Amino acid sequence: MKVTGVSFIRNAIKYDYPIVEAIRSILPLCDDFIVAVGNSEDQTQELIAQIEPAKIKILPTIWDDTLREGGAVLAQETNKALRVVPLDTDWIFYIQGDEVIHEKYLPTIRQAMQTYLHDKSIDGLLFKYLHFYGSYDYVGTSYQWYRREIRVIRNHPDIYSYKDAQGFRKGNNQKLRVKLIDAFVYHYGWVKEPKAMQQKQETFHKYWHDDNWLEKNIAKREEFDYSNVDILEKFTGTHPKVMQARIARKNWQFDYDLTCNKLSLKDKFKKFVEKLTGGYIIGEYRNYILV
Repeated sequence: MKVTGVSFIRNAIKYDYPIVEAIRSILPLCDDFIVAVGNSEDQTQELIAQIEPAKIKILPTIWDDTLREGGAVLAQETNKALRVVPLDTDWIFYIQGDEVIHEKYLPTIRQAMQTYLHDKSIDGLLFKYLHFYGSYDYVGTSYQWYRREIRVIRNHPDIYSYKDAQGFRKGNNQKLRVKLIDAFVYHYGWVKEPKAMQQKQETFHKYWHDDNWLEKNIAKREEFDYSNVDILEKFTGTHPKVMQARIARKNWQFDYDLTCNKLSLKDKFKKFVEKLTGGYIIGEYRNYILV
């Protein structure tokens, strides 16, 4: 069984992405790794090059900054990397620059890859998610956070990155058939030093919206305001080992009142149903077919 890791990144240092930690977290499962490194204003390419040169191949790319709808450029960059995956690869392990896998899940992921290796009816593996917010101590639990996504896909030319690169489709816009595994992705996209987070907000939304939308919806300020959130829970687990040094360097404070609940009445009802049924979420968007 051969596994190729795939990711894309641009301006990792400028916007403080944990891309090194992301790659290192799944590298033990990968025989090789392809990173599409976009034209950056910092030393992102040098940063990636020093991780593990024997395994990692850098694919230099130029982002199409004219694509300003639906995050399409992110899927485009992902597909650039997918197109150069070796033909003899069985599974592609896709990870984004702000996602990290805890080492405790690696045996589970490897076993699932082995189990479904020859079952061609399975297109990929579905992961659960923890979305950290504000600091490494809190996770988002409202319905603005997606709870599952595909992160391992079969190496097949018909499979491609979909919309804003959150998921995948195959052939003529068909959803992938996937197996849910007992492994979490730790998503740190909303845990940054407040100035870096504000910079990210002002820049990243350009891939979804035009200047008029940005002017109306993205506040101009020095630092991002983390207090504007609906509901969070305290994280009581452990973080991946590759994240420990980054967490130790954290230089800002964020505290949250756990009694605060700004959920709408609709979402409170959905929470009630989810708890009552053991996990069913009314109207949940699923970009996959769960087998």
